[in-house]
Amino acid sequence: MILATGGLRHALIGLPLAALAATASAETAPERIEVEGEMVDSWCYFSGVMGGYEAVVGSAHHTCALWCAKGGIPVGLLADDGTIYLVLRLEGADPLAEPETLLTVASDRLVADGLHYQRDGVNYIVVEKVVENLGITNHNHEDYGPVPGFAIPEPGQ
Repeated sequence: MILATGGLRHALIGLPLAALAATASAETAPERIEVEGEMVDSWCYFSGVMGGYEAVVGSAHHTCALWCAKGGIPVGLLADDGTIYLVLRLEGADPLAEPETLLTVASDRLVADGLHYQRDGVNYIVVEKVVENLGITNHNHEDYGPVPGFAIPEPGQ
């Protein structure tokens, strides 16, 4: 068995650490993007608690999205390509410290310019500017009602 000593030991330990640091910094380095999509309630979107995809978007889910945003649940921007970005900041406001900021855009369709971060497969965005706010364009409450029937739990579930 050969034991590394002195400078060689530091080189053998330092090389993997340097590679790990380079990977981490590359993964977290922001990229400027412009993305269009709908502001969604991330809890209902990821958990499936309200049902499928169609139950957590548009006007059918608007009231729930307001309550969740007010309660501090992270808000997501569901892009047209299906990617969801958790919103870390919206035009300088911190959604956790100032959840009221997000109430004005819940369920709205936005074009957002900002910094995209990715960490451990999760996408985040710091929205520096709302380029365009088209309001609520997905008027699916007429199809599903204010609470979609398939989103109401059956007794005993």
